[in-house]
Parts: sequence; structure tokens; C-alpha cells
Amino acid sequence: MIARLSGLLDDFGPDWAVIDVNGVGYLVHCSAKTLDALGGRGDRVTLHTELQVSENDMRLIGFASGEERAWFRLLTGVQGVGSKMALAVLSALSIDDLQRACSAGDAAMVARAQGVGPKLAGRIVNELKDKAGGLPGGPGAAMAALPAGSASADAVSALQNLGFKPNIATIAVSRALEELGEGAALNDLIRVGLKRAAG
Repeated sequence: MIARLSGLLDDFGPDWAVIDVNGVGYLVHCSAKTLDALGGRGDRVTLHTELQVSENDMRLIGFASGEERAWFRLLTGVQGVGSKMALAVLSALSIDDLQRACSAGDAAMVARAQGVGPKLAGRIVNELKDKAGGLPGGPGAAMAALPAGSASADAVSALQNLGFKPNIATIAVSRALEELGEGAALNDLIRVGLKRAAG
């Protein structure tokens, strides 16, 4: 699986970017907020990615942060929310706003996203309410503590690839980080994180 791309921003459009990695151009679908964060053509960029494969399509989704990717995974786990709908939500709301909306059950805020009706917005906040508010130190504390591109963010991604839910993986790696200290190596974070996630 392609977990991250680093290269030059070759081109971009309303909901996509092409990242040139050593001469190979990857078409990556992104939220408006991620596209805004990329900069201009020719700039060096790094995107966290998620590869989605269906019967008749393969698409690479790109995110400015591991946190945005975690929320994308949460959103696409809700019945009726595909990748386009999840990106519409992430385009309309910041991660903090989305976390607050889910914690507070504020479906109207989520319904601001293009194509998301009141019924679907209600389902999103109902299904994600516990996940948004169940992180230690209040909503977003654990996720915010893991900077994008860090070993801890990569460890969260690794645990999710092993089948753990995003909130479980984030909490497990946060606890591993507390135990091992800030300079912990990726392999150690994954090893201890696995124990915490399974425990």
C-alpha cells in the first residue's frame, strides 16, 4: 500500500493534484483544505495517502496530515459515505470543527458539506460521536499530539493497516509514546503500540 508520497507538485485542479515522484506523476484526489496547504507548482510536497480499490476503479487519496487521513477513514466507515462524500466533509470543515460537531452531535454543521443532507449528517455525527469524544484528554487531544510525518503518526498508520480502528491506534501509540519518550523509534512505537491496542 502507498502510505505517503514526497515529490514536486506538478499540477492541480479543483479536487486533485499530480505529485511528481522521481519522474512518475501520481494523480491524488484531495480535499480543498489539503490542496490549499500544498502551495504552488514546483513546490516540494509530502502527502499522507490512502489507496482505495473497487471493482472498476483505483484511486489514491491524499491528505495534508495523518490526522486528516484518520478522519477520512472514520468517515468512510459510516454507511452511505464514500470517498467523494468524505472529501466533501473534509473540504467544508476543519478537523477541529468536525471533531467538535461529532462530539456535540451537531448534524447541522456537518450538513454544510456539499452533497451531505440532514439525514446523512445525522448518521455521521451519531456513529462518530463516541469515537470523537473517546480520546484521552478530551476530543482531539491524542490525535493533536501526533504531528504529521512523525514516527508516531507513521506508527498509527501501521496499526491501522493491521486492522485497528483509527481511535484505538491513536490512543495506543500515544500511550507507547508516553512510555518510551519523545525520541522513540518507529519499530519500538509499533511494538509497544500493538501491546496497548491488543490489551
